[in-house]
Amino acid sequence: MKLNRRLFTALAASSLALGLAMPASAADLAAIESAGTIKVGMLVDFPPFGIQDASGTPDGYDADVAKALAESLGVQAQIVPVTGPNRIPYLLSGQVDVLVASLGITEERAQRVDFSAPYAGISIAVYGATGTEVAEPADLAGQTIAVARASTQDTGVTEVAPEGTEIRRFDDDASAVQALLSGQVNLIGLSNVVFLQVDKVAAGKFDKKFDLSSQVQGIAVAPGSDALLEKVNAFVQTARSDGTLDEIHQKWLGEPLPDFVKTAE
Repeated sequence: MKLNRRLFTALAASSLALGLAMPASAADLAAIESAGTIKVGMLVDFPPFGIQDASGTPDGYDADVAKALAESLGVQAQIVPVTGPNRIPYLLSGQVDVLVASLGITEERAQRVDFSAPYAGISIAVYGATGTEVAEPADLAGQTIAVARASTQDTGVTEVAPEGTEIRRFDDDASAVQALLSGQVNLIGLSNVVFLQVDKVAAGKFDKKFDLSSQVQGIAVAPGSDALLEKVNAFVQTARSDGTLDEIHQKWLGEPLPDFVKTAE
């Protein structure tokens, strides 16, 4: 019995969207070198890692890393904008050769893609009004702290907050930040990426109190892209040791590459 063509197309599309059932398309290093171009999937809506400049060209931390990677391979970077949900399907279907897309290294994702050594990282910490004396979790007692509901920072704060801490949960980071800026709370659980934006609008008013957790990010390739992954890892190791990643991190986040990235494997 023949499968209806329209039904087959729909099933194929569904498999692609889920990153399941469809065989992964391994990247061919020789073909990339021959073409002189590497297709790099990148978020363009996650500042400062991925943005678009005034002319609509992809820019940011990941764009600079993508260009440096391409240079190390002796090719040009063709940056392909992707989204959070479709970035892995784009990679597995061969629409991009690699992902430099702020992709956190997790066990679940490592079952679907192959990761390089970490090239970046995001930390979650407690921030608050400058002068507020909070140096460790025990100091949260009697304090009011804002978090985005069901976020990593919500989990982190909830796990360490002692009795007497008032945790106010908001729908998203933007709402939690507004509560901080308006004085409804004097502390917040936040990623360093979002705090960078806060510091731009309220320079010097808030600072980091203590860290909660961190997650490293890797460059991803499709399974079977062993030759390419070897080159990518060589690039990351060199870029971490020669200061390239430090320079890019300083440019976009205003501080050196975190130690938890430099030492993670």
